[in-house]
Amino acid sequence: MSAFADNLQAVRQRIARAASAAGRDPESIILLAVSKTKPLADVLEAVRAGQTDFGENYVQEGVDKRLAAGHELPLVWHFIGPLQSNKTRLVAENFDWVHSIDRLKIAERLSQQRPPHLPPLSVCVQVNVSGEASKSGCSPAAAADLCHAVAGLPGLRLRGLMAIPEASDDPVAQRQPFRELRRIYEQLQGEGLALDTLSMGMSHDLEAAIAEGATLVRVGTALFGERNYA
Repeated sequence: MSAFADNLQAVRQRIARAASAAGRDPESIILLAVSKTKPLADVLEAVRAGQTDFGENYVQEGVDKRLAAGHELPLVWHFIGPLQSNKTRLVAENFDWVHSIDRLKIAERLSQQRPPHLPPLSVCVQVNVSGEASKSGCSPAAAADLCHAVAGLPGLRLRGLMAIPEASDDPVAQRQPFRELRRIYEQLQGEGLALDTLSMGMSHDLEAAIAEGATLVRVGTALFGERNYA
């Protein structure tokens, strides 16, 4: 078994244990392998181990990997990093999901630039639940208006919400921002939006996220190892 396959099995076991503790079906939780800064060879190794969903933070790197991997592989590519206006066309043309919509302008550009022969682009609105100045995302107070606006755009399918809370080693503290995101999510469902995705939780806090209802966890380091940003 490869190193990635060992890591994948360990992460899936963590997800299963967390889901069981929360009274949830582990199959209801998507594992997104965050492959940013990792070479295509690592992605293909992950594919051989059975992984299908991959997350990229940098537009050109993600596009290059998708094109190199080819369209014949049944892979799902998620863009999860901050998105600038001048990069929206590449994302609209090459990704299946975008998790990081934080303002209407970006959503409108993605809507206009999504090729009509492709299915609607699945999108999540990113909410800055911890209020950190260094983090992207709309404020919790602005989330509802932004989500309703995004939901009305052609070429997009609003799936849910995403957050990257402030890191904490305290399991109790980890759960609070995830609980806040779930509150907004349930409020929006009550307002008639057909949401099905809570994108929250990473290598260090996926258990807390699953306890609060995560349907998708974004895991990089626990699968691929530490990153080399040099």
